[in-house]
Amino acid sequence: MKIAIAAYERMTLLDAVGPYSVLAHVPGADVTFVARTTDALRVDVGNPRLVPDAAYSDLPDPDVIVVPGGPDRDGIAGDGVLHEWLVAAAPGATWVTSVCTGAYALGAAGLLRGKRATTHWSALEGLAAFGATPVSERVVEEGRVITAAGVSAGIDMGLTLAAKLAGALVAQAIQLGIEYDPQPPFSSGSPRTAPPEVLALLESRRTAASA
Repeated sequence: MKIAIAAYERMTLLDAVGPYSVLAHVPGADVTFVARTTDALRVDVGNPRLVPDAAYSDLPDPDVIVVPGGPDRDGIAGDGVLHEWLVAAAPGATWVTSVCTGAYALGAAGLLRGKRATTHWSALEGLAAFGATPVSERVVEEGRVITAAGVSAGIDMGLTLAAKLAGALVAQAIQLGIEYDPQPPFSSGSPRTAPPEVLALLESRRTAASA
């Protein structure tokens, strides 16, 4: 079973590593990071580098596609090389998935048209431009397309996909093995629950980062 995780400059690391940490434990899975080239890629925060295993052209026929997100949603939608690979590879894939703003790549490739889909809450309404119906849910399944909300939701998506690939029992064993038992210290992981001052702080940090 060939699972391809797309990688590109300035992606959010957990968007990719979260699903990888789940899917790499699925029996028979061969998980490959694919990108334009095999050169090391910067991520969106800090100094880590991710070194892809293969170029897109090396894996034209994956069984499962995972597209992580990043802060530049327009750049993700407009990534021509990723777009060409998705358009060519997605029709033959059993599952096509995204995490966070990776949904913008799926949308640009026409894979969300007429479907319910989700992404990071700050980018959710933008999915409508691709003919999708934006829904504020952690994981959204529409046929063979699965989209996940922001960043940490990629682990939920990975477990959802693992259950489809190997059964619920195996998926639960993977969950136990990685001790995925969320008990966050704060109730501020959603704009519905975060205090106004937390939303304001996040917005100010985003404004400063883009200046």
